[in-house]
Amino acid sequence: MLMKRIRVKNILIISILTFSFLLTGFLPTGSKAPEFKLKKVVIDAGHGGRDPGAIGSFSKEKDLTLKVALLVGRYIEENLPDVEVIYTRKTDVAIDLKERPNIANRNKADLFISIHCNSAGNRSAYGTETFVMGTKHFEANFDIVKRENSVITFEQNYEETYEGFDPKSPESYMMFNLTHKAFLSNSLSLASKVESDFTSRVNRHSRGVKQAPFYVLWNSSMPSVLIELGFISNANEERYLNSKDGQTYLASAIYRSVKAYKEEIESM
Repeated sequence: MLMKRIRVKNILIISILTFSFLLTGFLPTGSKAPEFKLKKVVIDAGHGGRDPGAIGSFSKEKDLTLKVALLVGRYIEENLPDVEVIYTRKTDVAIDLKERPNIANRNKADLFISIHCNSAGNRSAYGTETFVMGTKHFEANFDIVKRENSVITFEQNYEETYEGFDPKSPESYMMFNLTHKAFLSNSLSLASKVESDFTSRVNRHSRGVKQAPFYVLWNSSMPSVLIELGFISNANEERYLNSKDGQTYLASAIYRSVKAYKEEIESM
């Protein structure tokens, strides 16, 4: 009887040990989940080539966006060597609107930054603003959205390429509601940092962070922002945007915001 009890006890111990061994193969052993790293940033200089963008009294948007974009990329490359910078363009060439976010998507970028200059019929309008993908207050921002998205009309067969999308029709933007919610929080975080730095460090007037269905933001599969550096239609801002100091300060602010964003998400 005693031997029988010992055998039963031994069987139970072996069973418990076996179960424990198997269990440890499926449960975490204290190792952390892989940490997220900001590895790739795509910088998009708005417009280019046959598409001049907004036109001021003596300059064109496409030239200003390229200068600032190249500066932002250089600052990131010099100060954040673990981050790869990819440009949608580095010269005055035309890049289709659809191709800009596709460059980011193909390269599996972690961040997409599109740089632009604003324009308005009211010549006194001035200030910076940064957009994230969304349709909040769409009607108030429709003129800007329509202008930036209408660059597709420079492209051949754009009706077929964009599957009937009409940048001048509010109805075409209904589909934009269904995407990008997964990236909204991170996009807002970067946009807020950009506008805060423009105000506190560069002493620019900020018109705030806004939501709008820009095609380049809607079609990108990562957190993304569209930055309006200022109004080329405003005489004072046009001079500032064309100055070396202005371009340096604005690019530095964008770089600092990317750096702060990187530190924030990597510390989570």
